[in-house]
Amino acid sequence: MRGLLAYSGLTTKVRAMTGQLLTRDQYRAMAGLESVPEAVEFLRAFPAYSGVFPDMDSEDLHRGTIERLLAGSLYRDYARLYRFSNIKQRRFFKLYFMHFEIDIMKSCLRNAAAHQPVPVGLSRYEEFFRSHSKLDLSAIGTAATTDEFIDSLEGTVYYPLLARIRDSGDGGHFDYEMALDLYYFNVTWKAIKKNIPKREQETILQGFGTKLDLLNLQWIYRTKRYYTIPGSEVKKLLIPIRYRLRNSQLEQLIAAESMEEYFSALSETWYGSQTKQSALDEKPNLEILYDVILAHIHRTAAARNPYSIASLYSYLYFKEDELRKIVTVIEGIRYRLDAGEILDIIEKHETGGNAT
Repeated sequence: MRGLLAYSGLTTKVRAMTGQLLTRDQYRAMAGLESVPEAVEFLRAFPAYSGVFPDMDSEDLHRGTIERLLAGSLYRDYARLYRFSNIKQRRFFKLYFMHFEIDIMKSCLRNAAAHQPVPVGLSRYEEFFRSHSKLDLSAIGTAATTDEFIDSLEGTVYYPLLARIRDSGDGGHFDYEMALDLYYFNVTWKAIKKNIPKREQETILQGFGTKLDLLNLQWIYRTKRYYTIPGSEVKKLLIPIRYRLRNSQLEQLIAAESMEEYFSALSETWYGSQTKQSALDEKPNLEILYDVILAHIHRTAAARNPYSIASLYSYLYFKEDELRKIVTVIEGIRYRLDAGEILDIIEKHETGGNAT
């Protein structure tokens, strides 16, 4: 009853917004269009995207620009839900906001490293960001070098983190991004346990902890498939948090000398149990398995706990998933893929063809 009273209004809002997410038929219709401007015009017809795309020449609609503009829809949804929440629920929103900060910083860092500064393009949301973040969006978006980018973070919790790597003389772009990610994972994990009410902790830890485990599984998978990295070095790159993976299982996965051994070790984990053995024998793409398992967990958590933080976490997950799908469709159109090919890519990440 307590959850019902606390979340009834917010859950009603989430359900209404969930009803505005694109359907499979709408993705199919968009995939059948012939140009990127047509796809943008198609999206403008939906309330969630009607105010996202300004009038632009078609040559300006490259992937980076579209991704930044689409992100505005996510920030707008976040702001709507935040205004609808109470003080306790805002603890979760404040945790989630760091996810936005990290994504923006990593994007600007890449641009600065390439000496191609690109304004963040969030002028419509700057007032909202100022009330939640100490980031200077203008400064980080116009930084033309890595040094300028790091200096633009002075006064934030991120500055000493990256300045320390720079001052050591041993850091590169990968080290900066990894440091930001690890900081976010560690701070969020601890904050969930400290600031989220105990009755709702497991719901959030389930989604966040699963994500961390799957990222570690992905990284080990990539080292086996694409690189030759000693096990001792692989361990240094893993997120130092375990949810359903045991240390002994990670050791086995790292020690695997072939993809066959890797998937054999994976089959002994909880994540292997979520996938049909026949599919593991076929060595599935771990990038796809990541999407399938996380979607299942968020969908199940929201269905079982509709009057809880799970409904918020689930909505934000599927909203971000929608943005990834939209970018996939638009890029498919840009490169003249058949509508069927575009839909196959999307549906493969929804079902994996493998998950139970």
